[in-house]
Amino acid sequence: MSLLGGSIAAQQPPGGAEPIRPSPIPRAELIRRLATSLDSLAKAGQFSGVAVLAKNGESVFQGIYGMADRERHVSNNLETAFNLGSINKVFTQIAILQLRAAGKLDLDSTLATYWPDYPNREVASRITIRQLMRHTSGIGGNVFDPPAGGKRNDIRTLGDYLPLFVNQPLAFEPGTRNAYSNAGYVVLGLLIQRLSGEDYYTYVREHIFKPAGMTRTGSFAVDSLPPNTAIGYTRGDEDAPLTAPLRPNSRDLPGRGSSAGGGYSTAQDLVKFVQALREHRIPNGLPAGLGIAGGSGGMNAVVEGDLPGGYDLIVLANLDPPAAERVARMTRAWLGVSDDGG
Repeated sequence: MSLLGGSIAAQQPPGGAEPIRPSPIPRAELIRRLATSLDSLAKAGQFSGVAVLAKNGESVFQGIYGMADRERHVSNNLETAFNLGSINKVFTQIAILQLRAAGKLDLDSTLATYWPDYPNREVASRITIRQLMRHTSGIGGNVFDPPAGGKRNDIRTLGDYLPLFVNQPLAFEPGTRNAYSNAGYVVLGLLIQRLSGEDYYTYVREHIFKPAGMTRTGSFAVDSLPPNTAIGYTRGDEDAPLTAPLRPNSRDLPGRGSSAGGGYSTAQDLVKFVQALREHRIPNGLPAGLGIAGGSGGMNAVVEGDLPGGYDLIVLANLDPPAAERVARMTRAWLGVSDDGG
């Protein structure tokens, strides 16, 4: 999985919420299995982070393991912020839907309609906003390269990402294929800035995080992380053995995350986020029954909403995938949810 890579899926149809399915096992048994499994994974060096199981916005289980900063011997805690990888794309989706509701864009209009001076006019005239959101635009390119003549740490704004891919031709005819595109979500973030008059980071803070009561969520500069933010630790390869040494992933990160991913949040803030979606406190928010994940070297995060029994699961890890996704898969299996959401 590439940096900021991940997946976004809905467990409920966008037209309305499904009734909450009952849990096939009692709460006490679910908590026992979750605690036992996390204990074993942490002892085996396969989990470091925070896992929270909540219902109606209230935690029924909290598991905290490992170190936020191994060099300084700082342990993870419930308020530790972790890199979310591609989970940030959900915030970008909501921002686009808010701008549509405000009459500032039509999802089926071309990018050129709203960005006539986009540096690649041929591309802008052929792709739609909906295609960008659905990864069917054909925009490719590697947003993880360093800028020309610089280093990855020099990337500090969304505009810094654009030259990494903007001059490349489309990888395929728009709408004919689906190919995961971080670059497409960078473009969406820049479009949000153009149409809202606010920079992307300010927009999502004011229109998504604040309504949800999320006070520890944001995109932070990698060389000036706030206190109590987890350092990611990677073995350099997802297939590396557990005996391979861990190293900080700081040198692999851009200077600041983007609308495609790389922001930070806490388990408690993400519980608030799902509850805010459920209570419709975020304008034009998605259904609460979403399943989202993100990860790369030294980071893995999962948010699962409206699981059977009415549970929400947040798992944040500062180790390589599948540290968090493994826990989510086990929990879904215990609750009778298949990997395809059924």
